[in-house]
Amino acid sequence: MLLSLLLIATVFAVGVLVGGVGIGGVLLLPALSALGGIPLHTAIPACMAAFIATGAVGALIYARHRTVDWRRAAGLCIGGVPGAYLGAFLLPHVSALALELGIAALLLASGWYALSRPRPGTPESGAPPPLRRTSLSVIGFVTGVGSALTGTGGPLLLIPILVWRQLPMRTAVGLAQVIQIPVAVTATLGNTAHGQVDWRLSVWLALALTGGAALGAKLAHVVPAEALHKLVAALLVAAGLFMLTELSSGG
Repeated sequence: MLLSLLLIATVFAVGVLVGGVGIGGVLLLPALSALGGIPLHTAIPACMAAFIATGAVGALIYARHRTVDWRRAAGLCIGGVPGAYLGAFLLPHVSALALELGIAALLLASGWYALSRPRPGTPESGAPPPLRRTSLSVIGFVTGVGSALTGTGGPLLLIPILVWRQLPMRTAVGLAQVIQIPVAVTATLGNTAHGQVDWRLSVWLALALTGGAALGAKLAHVVPAEALHKLVAALLVAAGLFMLTELSSGG
């Protein structure tokens, strides 16, 4: 088999996290490296292609529950598309070591964010400040560049920014599901033009991720999210420390 059963189960679990709480997609890279021995420059384009399906499923389910702010989504996507293409253009020119260090930093920072954010269900203090179209486009551009370079799909970078801007958590996760689609499509086009995409690996990842994302998105609307967020935080920190340990030991 192209992927082991353990790796497929791990990818499915990552899909549950992506669909349920947004952050979690970056766990794919250490999983593919540790369990599948897949190089980063092969794994990242394959992950981005797989996130097309994941974003579509997540956005559909969140839209059905009316938790997608389409006006804000449009502003984010305007900046996300050129950002993703720029990230895909830069990817072949960035060393594997720099990518690994950047991904490990993202894992640790996101784990800290998930641990320190307000508890789900905590009432918001007043209405969130309005985000102008220009601000949304800049946020989308930064998300697109970083996502294409790290293979994270978008939510990992976008959700902390939106929550920092005082958007409710469920709104932020809904927007993160939507932005995955144009970011992943554009990054995949860029990866195809400037590099190489392992389409067989992408299909396997998409199948496992999509099944998990569908389950996670449904759970997000019926189950309190606190336990899932704590799990995500623990996994992110553990994966980041694992990658840093591997790098320091020369593995």
